[in-house]
Amino acid sequence: MPSCSIGQAAALLGVSSETVRRWADAGRLVMDRDGSGNRVIDGASLAAFAKERGAGAHAVAEDLHTSVRNSFVGIVTSVRVDDVAAQVEIQAGPHRLVSMVTRESVEELGLDVGVTVTARVKSTNVHIDLR
Repeated sequence: MPSCSIGQAAALLGVSSETVRRWADAGRLVMDRDGSGNRVIDGASLAAFAKERGAGAHAVAEDLHTSVRNSFVGIVTSVRVDDVAAQVEIQAGPHRLVSMVTRESVEELGLDVGVTVTARVKSTNVHIDLR
């Protein structure tokens, strides 16, 4: 069964190690000891907790009809515009997203550095690397 250290769990959840310890002590995460006596978080417990914690975080507004399910709320950190196209960079928590859109879209949406946006990602190619 996969497991991870408290620090690894904290990094994955975007919180401090102390917060992970408190959640485990409160019974919200399953924590065991590895062969060296170090405290580790059960991978399945962490996955379920992360899913529960993220539920509703990126809800789709009732008036928006979309087939896209992968969304990231973030802040625009860079906008580079040329005659036709534009490159928009977004920082969504620890994730940096770069989108190529039209100049017209940037102007219509009023995209500029500091604007809060939701990036929605739909792709047939999602690559997964094992850590």
